[in-house]
Amino acid sequence: MIRFTVYIVDDEVSIRKGVYFALKKYYRMKAFPRAENAIAELKKDPPDLILLDIGLPGMSGMEALRRIKAADPNILVIMVTAYEDIQTVISAMKLGAYDYVVKPIQMSSLRLTVKNALETVRMKKEIQALQERYLNENLPCFIGESDVVQEIMGFIEKVARSRDTPILIMGESGTGKELIAHTIHYKSPQYQGPFVPINCAAIPKELIESELFGYEKGAFSGAGASGKRGLVEAAEEGTLFLDEVSDLSLEAQAKLLRFLETGEYYRVGGTRRLEIHTRVVSATNKDVLGMIEKGLFREDLYYRLSVVKIQVPSLNERREDILPVASYFLERLGRKHGKRFTGISHDAGEFLKSYNWKGNVRELKNMIERGVLVGEGPQLRLSDLGLNDLHHHPPITHDTALPPLPECGIDLGALEAHYIREALRKTKGNAVEAAKLLGMSYYTFRYRMRKLGLTTGLRASSA
Repeated sequence: MIRFTVYIVDDEVSIRKGVYFALKKYYRMKAFPRAENAIAELKKDPPDLILLDIGLPGMSGMEALRRIKAADPNILVIMVTAYEDIQTVISAMKLGAYDYVVKPIQMSSLRLTVKNALETVRMKKEIQALQERYLNENLPCFIGESDVVQEIMGFIEKVARSRDTPILIMGESGTGKELIAHTIHYKSPQYQGPFVPINCAAIPKELIESELFGYEKGAFSGAGASGKRGLVEAAEEGTLFLDEVSDLSLEAQAKLLRFLETGEYYRVGGTRRLEIHTRVVSATNKDVLGMIEKGLFREDLYYRLSVVKIQVPSLNERREDILPVASYFLERLGRKHGKRFTGISHDAGEFLKSYNWKGNVRELKNMIERGVLVGEGPQLRLSDLGLNDLHHHPPITHDTALPPLPECGIDLGALEAHYIREALRKTKGNAVEAAKLLGMSYYTFRYRMRKLGLTTGLRASSA
C-alpha cells in the first residue's frame, strides 16, 4: 500500500494543527509555519502534496510555489487562501498549482480534495512500479561476472541517463554489441519509445539512404506510390541503432552527420525539411581509424558518433565469464526446446573454458543450442557439443617456449606491472595501443592498471 506524505504550510497555529489532526489518520503529515522551512525539508524528505498558504510571512506562497515546482514539478500543491481572490488563484494555477481551498477550511471538503489529488499520484506510482517490474524482468543484460563486464555495466548505467548523447560500441563480431545497445535504450529516459535496429551491412549501399531517411513518391525508379518514412523517423523519441555503421556510403555518412548535428533531414527526393528527436547508438567491428586514413569513413562523423565509446571485450579476453554465459544459455535454450539440464559436466566445462572462441558469445550460444538439441541430460556432456566439427578452432594452448617457473617462485603482480610499463613506454603512453600489444581489451588494461596502482603516464587514447 502506498503511504503518501503531505505538508501543511501555514503561519496560523490553529490552521496547522487542525489540518494536521484531520489528515494524520490517512497520510504521513508534516507541518511548517514558514515556506523556507518546508522547502529546506522537501530536499531531504520530498512530499507527494503540499497545502500551501498564499499569505505567508517572509517568502510568499506564490514565490514558494515557484520554488517547489522548480525543485520537483511532480509535487502537487493545493493553495490555501483566506479569501477567494480569483486573480491570485488563476496566477497560482498558471504556476502549476493543482487546486485551491478557501479559509475557513471545511475539513470534510479538504479531505475529499486531498484524496482526489493524491489519486492521480497513486496512478502514476502504480504505473511506474509496473513499468519498473516489467523492465527488471525483461531487461536485456550483458552476462558476466568478470571485473571488466561489471565495469562496462556500471559505465552503461551512467551514460544511458542522457537523452541524446551518441554512443559508439566497438568490438569483435558476436560479442553482444546489440545487446548492449538494447540495455542502453531500456535504461534511458526514452525507454518507452521504440528501439529501431538497422544493419547497415545488410542493405545495399544504393538503398541505405532511403532506408534511413525515407523517400517521397516518385523519388526514384521503383519508389512506392505514396512514399515511405525512414527508420530515423520510426525511431522518434526512442533509439536508432546503426549496426555496422562503418558500412555506410560516404553520401549516407554526410546526411547522417547533418542529422546528428541539427536533428534535421530530408527524405530522398523531398524538399520539406523534417526534424525529430532520437538517440543514435552505433556499432562496428572494424578499425574505423584505419578506414578514416584510407578515406573510407568521415573523420567528423566518427567523432560525432563516438561522443561516448564502449569497447566490448572478446569472450577470449574474459574467460572467467565463459561458464556463467554457457549456463545461462543452457537454462534458457533448455526451456525453449522443452528440455531440462542440471548443469554442464566437468570435462565439457573444461573444454569450453579452453576453447578459442573466434565467434565469441554468438558461437558459444550456437554450440550450447546444438548440445541441448542432441543431449539427453541430465548434464550437458562433452560429446553433445559436436567436437568432430570443431577441428578448425583448436583450444588455446600455452606457449611451450616460455621459461619454466623458478623454484623460488615469481611475483606475478610485479611481472604484470613491468610489462604494462613496457607496453606504455613503447606506445608513448597510448593506453589503447599498449592494450593491443598485451592482447587485452582497453577496459581490461585500464582495470589492471588501477589494480596494480599504475595510474600515471597515460595520454588520451586514439580510439
